[in-house]
Amino acid sequence: MKVSREKATENRRRIVHAASRLFRERGIEGTGVDSISAAADLTHGAMYSQFGSKEAIAVEALRSALAGSRRVWLRQLEKRGRKTALTAIVQGYLSALHRDEPGTGCLVAALGAEISRQPRGVRDAFTAEFKEALMFLSELLADDENEFNGDDTLALFATMAGALMLSRAVSDRELSDRILTVTTAWIDRAVKAGDRRITRVPSARAE
Repeated sequence: MKVSREKATENRRRIVHAASRLFRERGIEGTGVDSISAAADLTHGAMYSQFGSKEAIAVEALRSALAGSRRVWLRQLEKRGRKTALTAIVQGYLSALHRDEPGTGCLVAALGAEISRQPRGVRDAFTAEFKEALMFLSELLADDENEFNGDDTLALFATMAGALMLSRAVSDRELSDRILTVTTAWIDRAVKAGDRRITRVPSARAE
């Protein structure tokens, strides 16, 4: 039976949503196509009519997850205002809740190391979306008085993602909590000491 365009669109959305969550929880290599189809409540045939391969699913799942992060940041800006958006973003990112729910959290922290071993197509998609996320965050945090530039954003994001990955990796809960707490405090001090600038290193780009 032929599937309507609306149903096909809904099926695609369910596949991407399920894959995005499972990849972040179990890893790309640890998630089989059968798990994705089961989570989406679809048959293998329905899934492969939308995506020809697991790699194609991974590409779309990465894009969806990173777009989700941008929406979270935007909500923080709308809720807290530009002056306090950075504090809200950092506190939310480096929270125990975010640490304990990787399936709905930051894809970079959940899959960063594994993506380095993925096919070029997946890595290219991740790289493009990551650059877009950094640009989006820079524009989100900039105001008329202080330009939150790309180097600042890159250093901030790398610090947060690294801390979150470490907090999930260690088996000592107290140490895990400490990683999140001290990193949040360190970023706050760095921002206040540097007039909202996270880095003071020269730009790596040529003048």
